[in-house]
Amino acid sequence: MKSLKTIIKNSIMVIAASAITASCSDDFFDVNNNPNDPSISTPSLTITVAQQNFTALNARSMNYLGNYIVYNWATPSNWSANQDLFRYNVNNTFYSNIFETSYGTIFRDLAYVKNYEDASGAVDYSNYDVIVETIKGFQYQHLVDLYGDVPFSEASLRGENTTPKYDNAETIYKATIDSLTNAASLALDAPLNAEDPGASDIIFAGNMTKWAQFANTIKLRMLVRLSNTGQDAYIKDQIALIDANGAGYITSDVSANPGYSQNEDRQSPFYDYVGYNPSGEEQDRHDFTVATDYLINFLDEKNDPRIDRLFDTPAKGGDHKGASQLISLPGTGFTSDDLSKVGEGLLKSPDQDQPIMLLSEALFLQAEAVQRGYMEGDAKDLYEMAIEASFDYLGAEGAEEYYSQDGVQNVSFDASSNKIEAIITQKWIALNGVSGIESWIELTRTGFPANLPIPADSDGKRPVRLLYPSSEYSRNGDNVPAQTAAEAFTNNPFWK
Repeated sequence: MKSLKTIIKNSIMVIAASAITASCSDDFFDVNNNPNDPSISTPSLTITVAQQNFTALNARSMNYLGNYIVYNWATPSNWSANQDLFRYNVNNTFYSNIFETSYGTIFRDLAYVKNYEDASGAVDYSNYDVIVETIKGFQYQHLVDLYGDVPFSEASLRGENTTPKYDNAETIYKATIDSLTNAASLALDAPLNAEDPGASDIIFAGNMTKWAQFANTIKLRMLVRLSNTGQDAYIKDQIALIDANGAGYITSDVSANPGYSQNEDRQSPFYDYVGYNPSGEEQDRHDFTVATDYLINFLDEKNDPRIDRLFDTPAKGGDHKGASQLISLPGTGFTSDDLSKVGEGLLKSPDQDQPIMLLSEALFLQAEAVQRGYMEGDAKDLYEMAIEASFDYLGAEGAEEYYSQDGVQNVSFDASSNKIEAIITQKWIALNGVSGIESWIELTRTGFPANLPIPADSDGKRPVRLLYPSSEYSRNGDNVPAQTAAEAFTNNPFWK
């Protein structure tokens, strides 16, 4: 496996210079026009818009929500923001845009690409089908994890069916796994005359081998999530199909960039959401998003150098300082300037690539799959490679010294009495600020990190899902399942 470490460390995603030039075009941000208008649109235009919206939703709302649920971030006392998060006030409007944007924008545009027919019949859009099914797989996995049963078989039919039925969560999972299997195979064996997405693909610039690897990695994430369901034989059979297509898993961070810049409405989504405006001034959300005391203490106790990249030191000086998740913080020293805000390892520049899935996550998934006996390999090696990839992404140094600390639980693999706990705990650190939603879902699945605090202003129980939005009850009331508010805390996902 050491050779794999070398391979991954040296892997570089090559994007043709022409694709980079094209991706900087302002056309990529002209999303006010209807991308599904046949008079102006082709798959090449619509796929870009779909990828932009998919990337932004995961970078902003989904990431932000997850980071609060897993107690990474807090809000200082000089701001009244985020009270619903501290109270765990999960209702039918709480982060409803996750559901609504997925169906009302992302899946709508992907369906247009999937169903597009070239009038001449001369153009083959197989490569676009790969992109569509892979992104759908990524997003449907999250929707099932967060909501349970959702529209699937009758979704995105537009005028043909405006009130789709809700499909069984596990059925959707299995169908999505099959779709990802097919997408990976098609990516590697598309017709020779298949249209090259090129610069329209703001994630891989038309590199279909990368898409196959991404599809395989999303599929692995879903299979590992089934680890508590008694389906080990199914999981192993599906991993064997991944091995058979030969593409493997992602070897670098998966990210998007249509030409982000410091200009108005052009900044990288997370940077714009939690960072600075085009004039370089601090956004309000940057001022009211700070580290929790629990996380700062955890990183300090583990001698984790990533703390300097995840969080700034307070504006008033001194060491890193966090706050509890409380609506009204007691005492002094809890205003924005006294606390550590989101740091430069996450807020790199307004034109930074927007991460979608980190290499570190993919390696942690493989480490867990090996540890559970689903695949061959060296779990320790994969675990350490994952930590190295996390350090690399953040621009931190000292990964080997960190994970080689003698006797430190959930840092040293050998010293950790529960290897799965070590893997998930380190994944929680690696996903901080990048994919908070995954950390929340993994916490629900595994219970790790163990002993995370729960806000004192809540009812003392962490939510395990979101509730269907009010808009669904008004427009699809005959199909949307009935729910009580308590189910956000008691109705675990099917794989729990």
